[in-house]
Amino acid sequence: MQILQVSAEYFPLLKTGGLADVAGALPQALLPLGCEVRPLLPGFAAMLDGLDEPVEVGRCLTPWGQPLRLLRGRLREPAGGPQAGAGIPAYVVDSAELYLRPGGPYETPDRQPHADNHRRFAALCWVAARLAEGFDPSWRPDLVHGHDWHAGLVPAYLAAAGSRVPCLFTVHNLAYQGLFPHADYAGLGLPAHWFQLEGLEFYGQLSFMKAGLYYADRLSTVSPSYAREIQSPEFGCGLDGLLRQRQAVLSGILNGIDDRVWNPLHDPHLPVNYGSDSLELRAGNKAALQAELGLEVRPELALFTVVSRLTEQKGLPLVLAGCDALVRQGAQLLVLGSGDRALEAAFAAKAAQHPGRVAVRLAYDEALSHRIFGGGDVTLVPSRFEPCGLTQIYGLAYGCLPLVRRVGGLADTVTDADLITLDEGRASGVVFDRMEQGDFDQAVRRMLALYRRPADWRQVQQTGMRQPLHWGDAAARYQALYRAMLVGDR
Repeated sequence: MQILQVSAEYFPLLKTGGLADVAGALPQALLPLGCEVRPLLPGFAAMLDGLDEPVEVGRCLTPWGQPLRLLRGRLREPAGGPQAGAGIPAYVVDSAELYLRPGGPYETPDRQPHADNHRRFAALCWVAARLAEGFDPSWRPDLVHGHDWHAGLVPAYLAAAGSRVPCLFTVHNLAYQGLFPHADYAGLGLPAHWFQLEGLEFYGQLSFMKAGLYYADRLSTVSPSYAREIQSPEFGCGLDGLLRQRQAVLSGILNGIDDRVWNPLHDPHLPVNYGSDSLELRAGNKAALQAELGLEVRPELALFTVVSRLTEQKGLPLVLAGCDALVRQGAQLLVLGSGDRALEAAFAAKAAQHPGRVAVRLAYDEALSHRIFGGGDVTLVPSRFEPCGLTQIYGLAYGCLPLVRRVGGLADTVTDADLITLDEGRASGVVFDRMEQGDFDQAVRRMLALYRRPADWRQVQQTGMRQPLHWGDAAARYQALYRAMLVGDR
């Protein structure tokens, strides 16, 4: 099978969240199953720099007259993977006017959305549809797989062209919908009458996410629990009615992690490598991490960690409100991330209030995140909602026990430690239910009680580390879904 994968991010070239990790790992995971997956990416500087052996496939104009150049090459792999020139084949949409500018992939340097984001990602989707119809004479996909709102117009463009190439659309986070003013719809090359309730219109705006949900042949999201949750008003972000209508073609496939990148046995970012049978070696990583971040180097203090975008969705107000009590109970807190400026300031204030016990690094730092999972004791993911979450899976893989709320993929991956699950050898973390401060604080106390029982703590670490966390099962499910689509089971 030949699959065109469309995404805005790709690890290790460009990452703002878990979307990049999925987009980077899935093509390699599907390769042994007979699926040749070629990514299509926007021409951000990082994508162009990471494309080895680029050749021009062709040039075209978008529906609004924007000139584009399509490049084909091979994507540079993560450290430890194939060398330059040996990566998987891929396409990059080259347009300096659209993609080469200051700021991040979606925002200006002052954190405002780029005013023409609708055109920047419509161009990506337009080229995907052109590729499906043979724009590259040397390769043509059997199926297109679009990821999140940035690829939402792919199935709409395919439908408008009358294409017979099926499209799978995967929702990574329904809360980010790619919403734009009605006026931005003009010039995108889609039928004017499609801007309606039974189409791309969402409360008077253009919705890329809704386009994907409405026009794709099949839908998937990144965990079974989230697939159920988004059909409810609480989690459906206004699209729950459409998702209930399409529930027969909606699947929940749990993300895995790329064990070429995330494996404590050979992670080059760790001072000391270790496995589930050598957990005593983690003490060296913890001491190095405490020293690096200015925390007291005391092994008896449980080190709670946050590696996250700093947003309200992640439940971080609970962590802030519980910080003082956590410190009083003999623990430390380490936060790595950036995002909401109020949350950034509040966490920085906590670090100033508790020197040596609370440390904050307001940045995105991939290498440091590996050291945190390899040396921290607890990873906190008390999310208000969580489609899948990779942070808790990294924690499981590294023996950094997850403390999570029972939602979405968090519920699907972490088994709460109680007397029964400990006795049965199934416990892998601590789980709480309600988005209430008291529930979170109680979960922290339960985690600290477990930490004070070293034999049980080690057992829970080993349970998490030994469970299958890689992409094998998820890749097989995607392969089966692709096959069903290609035989007409849409």
